[in-house]
Amino acid sequence: MHRRRFVQSGLAAAIIASLPAKQSLAALVNLTTEVSADVPAITGDGAEVVLKRSAVQDLSNSLRGQLLLRGDDGYDKHRRVLYPEYDKYPGLIVRCTGSADVRNAVNFARADKLLVAVKCGGHGAAGMATCDGGMLIDLSLLRNVRVDPIARTADVSGGSLLGHMDHDTMAYGLVTTAGTVSHTGVAGLTLGGGFGRVGRRFGLALDNVLEVDIITTDGEFRRANKDENSDLYWGVRGGGGNFGVVTSFKFQLHPMQRQVVRGRFTFPGSEAKEVLNFFAEYSENAADDLYVSGGIAAGANGLSVSVSIIYSGPLDKAEGLLEPIRKAGTVTAEDVRTLDYVFVQKMGDNTDVRSVAASKSGFIGSLTPQLVDAIISGMEPHPGRSHSVAFQQSGGAIGRVAADATAFPHRDSKSNMLCGVRWPFGKEGGEHRAYVEDYWKNIEPHTIGFYTNDLLKESQGEVNSNYLGNYRRLVEIKNKYDPGNLFRRNANIQPSV
Repeated sequence: MHRRRFVQSGLAAAIIASLPAKQSLAALVNLTTEVSADVPAITGDGAEVVLKRSAVQDLSNSLRGQLLLRGDDGYDKHRRVLYPEYDKYPGLIVRCTGSADVRNAVNFARADKLLVAVKCGGHGAAGMATCDGGMLIDLSLLRNVRVDPIARTADVSGGSLLGHMDHDTMAYGLVTTAGTVSHTGVAGLTLGGGFGRVGRRFGLALDNVLEVDIITTDGEFRRANKDENSDLYWGVRGGGGNFGVVTSFKFQLHPMQRQVVRGRFTFPGSEAKEVLNFFAEYSENAADDLYVSGGIAAGANGLSVSVSIIYSGPLDKAEGLLEPIRKAGTVTAEDVRTLDYVFVQKMGDNTDVRSVAASKSGFIGSLTPQLVDAIISGMEPHPGRSHSVAFQQSGGAIGRVAADATAFPHRDSKSNMLCGVRWPFGKEGGEHRAYVEDYWKNIEPHTIGFYTNDLLKESQGEVNSNYLGNYRRLVEIKNKYDPGNLFRRNANIQPSV
């Protein structure tokens, strides 16, 4: 068991004793882990190594944040991600409070070629934000947003969550694209793309990145923008976490009213074909300030279909946009409200529980009648699982960016199609995994690549081809900034040197 060493003066002890119990002790006193033994670990190639006690102690002493080893208070909490099935045990967890801590962690990991995972929000479906035996760089202490309402920019620390950014920017009537679940990490969402409810107006989250501060594999701090380290600036916007740890983003912000119209309409499964064909035409012809989502779900009680909108344009025009949806079929449930945008951004937080699941995703150019038939024909209601196919709309401003302007190449997509199966935690999932794999075989021919933030079990070849014409340039950048592939727990771009 590991103990904490506290260096406290009598005055400090008195101050701490007077604090409310809930106030964090770590906010006043640096907690340094006393390392009592060598630490077993794993390299990126899977080899076993032993980290000398003295070296690990030096790492702990170098941090303003916190080093956690197995047996330490907090280790079990911070090793976890949102999917409970990824029950991993890192060799060490470094909780970073700033770029200096990140730099020290990266230098330590590079010296022994450790397996490295980087965690912000822990949302990744593949569980890449944690690992067995390696180093977990935890950015959950690195959270801050500073808005400049005059320049219309936001400086966002690398561990921040989307809800932090939405809250602070919207206070000034400003916004940028920021996903659909507020407890998602800013870094993970943005580096891989960044869809969201206002993406059709303002582009992907990565399209609004003006610059990043990043610690690359050599432990160097680099600022990347269109004028400085421009190759790296291009690569991080779609290349994910392949090149280092981003400690800060500067986002472009846009004026937008706080009030938006949120509408959701549900239809019976018997009308699935008619409603989905309507959805295809309606969503493809939508204006930029109209975000249309929807899909089909199969549960124990059969099928249901839904169409939802978020409208951020002039409120007096909303009713005209809702009427066609009401005429698409027999509405069994309707919920239309004018709501605060920040509240809307949080509405999926409680339902997004990251339960045990199997999923697939792929971009589609359009929702064709043939694809609609394939989606409906394969869905089987089952008492032990829920199965859904949903559509995350793109197009608009997202599609008006050239495919090679950033590393994200899928600009022709009209939607990201998400197929998921969920079942109760603790229940055997083999039958359900096999079901979704078989179901997807009829769907996949209608897709073109996949969203790297939805990476699950794709092969290296599938990952490479998914970067399309940007792949070779990404390999060159990887060779330059991470030739040893220290950052590999991602949609990995393997170096060729």
